Amino acid sequence: MQKSSLLLAIALAWAPLTWANDVTINGTGVSVEANKAPVHTAKNPQAIAQLPQDYRFAVPGKFTVAVAALNSPPLTVFSDDNKTLLGSEVDIARLVADSLGLELNVVPTSWEDWPLGVASGKYDAAISNITVTKERKEKFDFATYRKDSLGFYVKANSPIKSIANAQEIAGLRIIVGSGTNQEAILLAWNEENKKKGLKPFTPVYTKDDAALTLALQSGRADAFFGPNVIGAWKAALTGKTKLVGSVDGGWPKAAHIAVTLKKGGGLVEAVQTSLNGAIKSGDYDKVLNRWGEGVERIPASEINPAGLGD
Repeated sequence: MQKSSLLLAIALAWAPLTWANDVTINGTGVSVEANKAPVHTAKNPQAIAQLPQDYRFAVPGKFTVAVAALNSPPLTVFSDDNKTLLGSEVDIARLVADSLGLELNVVPTSWEDWPLGVASGKYDAAISNITVTKERKEKFDFATYRKDSLGFYVKANSPIKSIANAQEIAGLRIIVGSGTNQEAILLAWNEENKKKGLKPFTPVYTKDDAALTLALQSGRADAFFGPNVIGAWKAALTGKTKLVGSVDGGWPKAAHIAVTLKKGGGLVEAVQTSLNGAIKSGDYDKVLNRWGEGVERIPASEINPAGLGD
């Protein structure tokens, strides 16, 4: 790879936030600058009454939430101070905190850290694009807040026209997050292909968004498979990628993204009531719509519904 191409790929991966101030995704115009202003909702007496009297919040008086420490708009994006996290995940966390009469305490963390952090009580919850799965329900409680839609994205000039089923991943090098439901879907498809004598796919794991972009644009990977809203944002922002297929996050069934809580900790009912109150008031729609995620809205929050693997 030529040095000039390498520098261009890195520049695109670490483009300033101002590049993303006006983006249209899923037919909705999104302004990061305008979305710095938080969306609040009213206290929910019913939700507050459901809080266990003996529950000890990680930080007294605050709802402490683990959120991905990534520039992955529209889910999470650092403000221009490079410290404050914005995005739909933070906004959802704020709706729950407001409903419970608590101050929001957002803690940027890694994907690897949130499970132990939630289980140990370091965090009251994790809101990090976490899909409900059969395996995760053994250790955590879930209150859903968004549909899980996944997308396959390739370079804009890629000859690949479609990736939407097991047969179409055969022989491809696909960027995917380790330990995610996306990876689980690809591995299941790969097993199908092995039985049919098709070429295996090769998973490509990257450390961050810069490495992801570089791998795709340099040709070291054929496609990226991840949250559709993240892929749609990048495609709209740079014009360097395109969508070639989408899959439900709970393939072969639908699955939802959920606020993730300690199993049996006693918070899930209050969180569900908080979310349903925000849905009823319209504040939930304000959050999703302003980040271009209205297509993934749900009519009501559910506790521990069927998910990937059920």
